[in-house]
Amino acid sequence: MDINGRVIQVLPEQSGEGKNGIWKKQDFILETESQYPKKICITVWGDKVDSQMMQEGNQVNVSFDVESREYNGRWYTDVKAWKVEMASEGQSSGGGFAPQSAPAKQPSAPAKLSEELKASGDDDLPF
Repeated sequence: MDINGRVIQVLPEQSGEGKNGIWKKQDFILETESQYPKKICITVWGDKVDSQMMQEGNQVNVSFDVESREYNGRWYTDVKAWKVEMASEGQSSGGGFAPQSAPAKQPSAPAKLSEELKASGDDDLPF
């Protein structure tokens, strides 16, 4: 899946050593730029951690996988990025999942009705 938006917060890098060697990860908060903006915590692992890319205010495109796991009867969901790129200037920053074409803006039915009533001069509503 893909999403684009603006980095609003970068959390501290975490690292450690496991049975497979040294690991590092970094979480950042991405805010979509849609009519109803969403904030999403995304994790970047290993060599994909790029401090230049992960700066507050940067517009980025993120390719990610969503994975859930169960622990002691509770479910936990991770959003793991596998590619993070700077958003290009010409690209729309719609902020949704996968680019979508926006429908043409047309007045809603109530707006059309009120325009028609104004045009006809007929305003005999009972309230």
